[in-house]
Amino acid sequence: MTVRQAIQDVTDRIAARSRDTRRDYLNRLDAAREAGVYRSTLSCGNLAHGFAACTPSEKAALAGNKTLNLGIVTSYNDMLSAHQPYQFYPDIIKEAAREIGATAQVAGGVPAMCDGVTQGMPGMDLSLFSRDVIAMATAIALSHNMFDAAVFLGICDKIVPGLVIGALSFGHLPAVFIPAGPMPSGLPNDEKSKVRQLYAEGKVGRAELLEAESKSYHSAGTCTFYGTANSNQMLMEIMGLHLPGASFVNPGTPLRDALTREATKRALSLTAQGNDYTPIGHIMDEKAFVNGLVGLHATGGSTNHTMHLIAMAAAAGLQVTWDDMSDLSDATPLLARVYPNGVADVNHFHAAGGMGFLMRELLDDGYLHDDVKTVWGHGLHNYTVEAKLIEDKLAFEPAPAESALPKVLTSTKAPFQTTGGLKLLTGNLGRSVIKVSAVKPEHRVVEAPARVFHSQDGLQAAFKAGELTGDFIAVVRFSGPKAIGMPELHKLTPSLGIMQDRGFKVALLTDGRMSGASGKVPAAIHMTPEANDGGPISKIRDGDMIRLDANEGTLTFLGDEKEFFSRTPATEDLRPSHHGMGRELFAGFRSLVGVADRGASVFN
Repeated sequence: MTVRQAIQDVTDRIAARSRDTRRDYLNRLDAAREAGVYRSTLSCGNLAHGFAACTPSEKAALAGNKTLNLGIVTSYNDMLSAHQPYQFYPDIIKEAAREIGATAQVAGGVPAMCDGVTQGMPGMDLSLFSRDVIAMATAIALSHNMFDAAVFLGICDKIVPGLVIGALSFGHLPAVFIPAGPMPSGLPNDEKSKVRQLYAEGKVGRAELLEAESKSYHSAGTCTFYGTANSNQMLMEIMGLHLPGASFVNPGTPLRDALTREATKRALSLTAQGNDYTPIGHIMDEKAFVNGLVGLHATGGSTNHTMHLIAMAAAAGLQVTWDDMSDLSDATPLLARVYPNGVADVNHFHAAGGMGFLMRELLDDGYLHDDVKTVWGHGLHNYTVEAKLIEDKLAFEPAPAESALPKVLTSTKAPFQTTGGLKLLTGNLGRSVIKVSAVKPEHRVVEAPARVFHSQDGLQAAFKAGELTGDFIAVVRFSGPKAIGMPELHKLTPSLGIMQDRGFKVALLTDGRMSGASGKVPAAIHMTPEANDGGPISKIRDGDMIRLDANEGTLTFLGDEKEFFSRTPATEDLRPSHHGMGRELFAGFRSLVGVADRGASVFN
């Protein structure tokens, strides 16, 4: 299959830019492989600690150093719906490993926080940093060097990127990611959104709002809208770290358990002791990351991945930029309409044909690299299937030739738009990104005076006081990674949405985040340089005319540039936001974190 030239050009320049760093990474991977698993070289005391809690038969097997041992890194907790299903996965995995004469151990757990719970709260300031904490926790889990391969149990926003970064630091090990799947469909997301807006207008009370939210988020499993969590699952499949068809199978079903058992066996088949050695460091090359970015654009995925994919790539020795993402967006058609980019949820997407249909369409029309390594073998064409149970046995059948729901999932011959769901914005105010797939064409260009706020609470207070009138671009600054950890500002969506519905031209400009749940209001987010670094966003004043043009990809201060850049940057005493809810523990992260367009990472 021939890849389109625009896709190949971006792939080639990532490879060229990353030549030295990728070579160094692969050299470290080879050295780790040659050193091998250290169970055979551990002292008796070390090894005894490593299998003290095992059964007698497992101890005998591990002592002999002939049995393969699988590490399990889990994000299980029973407070968060997406991660609660993982409670019983270790038992399933251990049983599947025993069936083929191997052992499995839970190597460690990683934290899993929910942006849905912390939205608009002080705990949200820890959210982005939790990705790098998870990466470090993953490394600690694997540092005992007792394992020949590993499986990773993670779903939501920062968890999967953190697990990937940690896994890539042990890039010589095979790694399979095992999802838990989305909850069944509840109250439609658009109906929930309407109730949120009515609540913001004071037309319904908290009881009605809570009832709507509870009917939407109602059981174990991932939230059903297409935010970062479900974008993660799409990425893991299209980048070759899931089993085919595994991403969106509901929890607690026989098919879900069968896929988990097969993922276990597959991970153990890829070790250095076998004939199909496939470590994660070899899978995650420049072609895999380009495939992931194409998938992100084709589905209108999460803006968070404009940072996460850069950080993940860096962990594999690859240098990916916003310009790469922008060029791929210009070359990739939008094929999915899942809330907030439409009214359907991920269960509808899966029923329409899901990942198998999507990947076949993109492969057949030259938008994806087929010649890649995956945990399922060589070639992404192996993923153009549906996973099914036939007579209680796992089977993979070709994805449907036609979408069952063309308004949710379409072909490359009839795309929803000819370009992708994300867009890079550049101009004299710096660089930012916008999710255009959820914004109607008539709202994609806004030229209006600025209303400046130093926190999301300030904007909310102005809205409630009736101070927001007419056209405006809300500037929410001092929300960047160095300032307070770059929290999501999704709680602003109902207020801004109300103003837009009243007929005003409205947009948001911020150095904070808006996540995969970015909705109908145009939002220029991840602005860099951030206000805390004295970026142009720190010089904006109330009344300054700003033009956001998502069609042309520009974000511009309109006026006397010389006067604008001569202004003294605004400042803010952020100390109150650096304490409480654990935030004081992350002072080192705030001082080390990089800029948004380099992944907002403490590692690079």
